[in-house]
Amino acid sequence: MASIGMRDLLAAGAHFGHQTRFWNPRMAPYIYGARNKIHIINLERTLPALNEALAHIKALAGRRNKILFVGTKRAAAKVIREQATRVGMPYVDQRWLGGMLTNYKTIRQSIRRLQDLETQAEDGTFEMLTKKEALRKRRTMEKLDRSLGGIKEMGGLPDALFVIDVQHERIAVTEANKLGIPVIAVVDTNSDPEGIDHIIPGNDDAIRAIRLYVTAVADAIYEGQGRAAGDVEPGTFSEDEFVEVEAEAEPVAAAAAAPAPQPEAVPAPAPQAEAVPEAAPESEAAPESEAAPESEAAPESGTAPESEAAATEPVEEPGQPDEDEEKETATGAKRE
Repeated sequence: MASIGMRDLLAAGAHFGHQTRFWNPRMAPYIYGARNKIHIINLERTLPALNEALAHIKALAGRRNKILFVGTKRAAAKVIREQATRVGMPYVDQRWLGGMLTNYKTIRQSIRRLQDLETQAEDGTFEMLTKKEALRKRRTMEKLDRSLGGIKEMGGLPDALFVIDVQHERIAVTEANKLGIPVIAVVDTNSDPEGIDHIIPGNDDAIRAIRLYVTAVADAIYEGQGRAAGDVEPGTFSEDEFVEVEAEAEPVAAAAAAPAPQPEAVPAPAPQAEAVPEAAPESEAAPESEAAPESEAAPESGTAPESEAAATEPVEEPGQPDEDEEKETATGAKRE
């Protein structure tokens, strides 16, 4: 909900009242003074009253209550229709029909008649009628739409009324008072504030001032419904913050979990890569490492059994050729 300040009210001309000769004495507490025979409204009373009314409207919208916008004068009709449609609220922008609230049962019958005619116009029933009959029904539908088009989806009595120009909409205020429906209204210096639950003292004739009031009320309803245009989608900031915290926490957690392996693992590939070319000369120097017999000769200085086993093996090896020689000599002797 956009905040409204004193400068906004001054720029819209909300402080200009009516001529002093048309004033209502009950509006004296809200009048600052007179200039050129025109009353000046005290905006120091208007601003807090407007904020209080907007807070009440926001609370009503938060409970999904229906607020009926009423503004049938030429300066207010267009903006009333636009803003009420924007927030999905019922409105009356043409002449107020007597009994629209107190005799709502009869009004409901007219609404049903309007809905039936609209259905016939959509399904092609009018095309099957004569031109005269179709024209008569179309005119009836247009007339009903002008008077009841704004409340055909209301579905029942409203929970509150927002009125522009109490003096001009006195019948609507009277009906609401009879039914106990709260009234929130912009009241000028020539109007009677009697029967208004939330009084917003201000200029109700200037188009800019009317647009300021109605737009502020529509924004309050929009915010109360949880669909404010300026609201950030839930989770937008939390997700960004969560990503940033993760990015910062990952290196810290990794360093805390294993501080030593991470620094060693980084330089480890370099020595391994260097060891590949160095491994070739070491493998070529295999003959030096193959001098295992020298190292195997170590058992001679070791335990005695191992040295004896090693000694017996070479003794048996030279013995074999002696036996062969003896066999050869024996065979030679036999041949001789």
